[in-house]
Amino acid sequence: MKLCPVILAGGGGTRLWPLSREYYAKQFLRLFSNLSLLQETLLRLDGLEREIELINPIVVCNETHRFLVAEQAEEIGKRLRSIILEPEGRNTAPALTIAAVALLENNEDPVMVMMPADHIVIDNIKFQNAIKAGYQLAADDRFVIFGVKPGHAETGYGYIKYGEQISSNNSVDINEIAGFTEKPAAELARSYLDSGDYLWNSGIFMMKASIWCREIEHLQPDIYRSCLKAYRKGSIDNQFYRLDRDAFLKCPRDSIDYSVMEKLKYGKGKSLTAVVSLDAGWSDIGAWSSVWELGKRDDNNNFTLGDVIQEGTKDSLINADNRLVAALGCDNLVIVETADVVMVARKDKAQDIKKIVERLKIEQREERLIHHRVYRPWGSYETIDSGDNYQVKRITVKPGKKISMQLHHKRAEHWVVVSGTATVTKGEEVFQLRENESAYIPIETKHRLENATDASLEIIEVQSGSYLGEDDIVRFEDDYGRQTKQTK
Repeated sequence: MKLCPVILAGGGGTRLWPLSREYYAKQFLRLFSNLSLLQETLLRLDGLEREIELINPIVVCNETHRFLVAEQAEEIGKRLRSIILEPEGRNTAPALTIAAVALLENNEDPVMVMMPADHIVIDNIKFQNAIKAGYQLAADDRFVIFGVKPGHAETGYGYIKYGEQISSNNSVDINEIAGFTEKPAAELARSYLDSGDYLWNSGIFMMKASIWCREIEHLQPDIYRSCLKAYRKGSIDNQFYRLDRDAFLKCPRDSIDYSVMEKLKYGKGKSLTAVVSLDAGWSDIGAWSSVWELGKRDDNNNFTLGDVIQEGTKDSLINADNRLVAALGCDNLVIVETADVVMVARKDKAQDIKKIVERLKIEQREERLIHHRVYRPWGSYETIDSGDNYQVKRITVKPGKKISMQLHHKRAEHWVVVSGTATVTKGEEVFQLRENESAYIPIETKHRLENATDASLEIIEVQSGSYLGEDDIVRFEDDYGRQTKQTK
């Protein structure tokens, strides 16, 4: 029987703001290596194909992140079976149901291993040993959940009470499940830790596609019917599969745990479930304090990233993205600097950063949504300066990429090439610009910027006009299937 990784990559990761933002979420960050959390997840089963036949991964994500998913998979040479786009997030149960339906509709019924895209696993060998143990159970029609031995009385995780042991080998214990508790209060969490009878719920699951659909249809028929209809009425868009919006938005929101796992029979002699111990350095990186715990700390117990100088500072996390950050006499702080935000918090308050994000949402501030640098399928741009009736951007176009053929009703643009060679379409003209050469694009003029070379192209764009919003774009041709009057 085959094994299909199902990667859920639709989260927002607000607790790692300001690095993680709605349009560039936690799973796309490179926190501990030159690979993003998504890329590490996609590579987590590499090598296992020598023992288990693997299917290329299915990734379920939202519309906003689709090009980031495709680009980051391409960067590491990972072929994806499908990128399924949710019109709107509906939690983990509908996302997993969509993946299972996609497989069954293609007359395949593999074991699925559902992995969130924003987790960390330190020891990949131990992780794969646990996956191999769970695979045998899942192939035998069991629902398998992976549990982590608690390191402290965490109130932000679900807990699994394990029952009678099924087997133990390769340092992997497999037990019956005796019960679930979701996010207990502090006192109860401490009693679970002291008892030694509980594991953290890692949020990683395994089961056959048909078994999942059987139980979700029985226990949550509204979820199953909405997902089935959304998939069957969906359509292929280049490398993406778009679910039918109206059908999917009728789907109830629910998690895998609440909708199915906690409602299954468990206990000796009648169990449909099993818990596999996962001792592989797992973390869901739920807050900046988790990043500090996992990071390589100095003699003063500080974890620093970027250009940081610290004196008399201890037990702190300091991130510098764009400039020097100097910390003097700090203790147990989280300091995160980006191009447009500086965030300072006590480490024990790191879980509450979501309150700041909520404030930003209420005040409709863009710092919640996007970084100073905005990523597009063709490259990126960042705003250097802006004022009344003008805006200056630095635009980077990746080799072989081009922006859409477009025009603007309310602004003109002046392009200056900083490095590389640009192929410019301006009305009926097509010509090249090299370093220090420029072109002027008047209002209402069709234009396109292309990088036909194998090196990056960087230009400075000066916009001028009565309105400079990103919605003043009319598209005529686009390589990425985007509709007109969306962002560039």
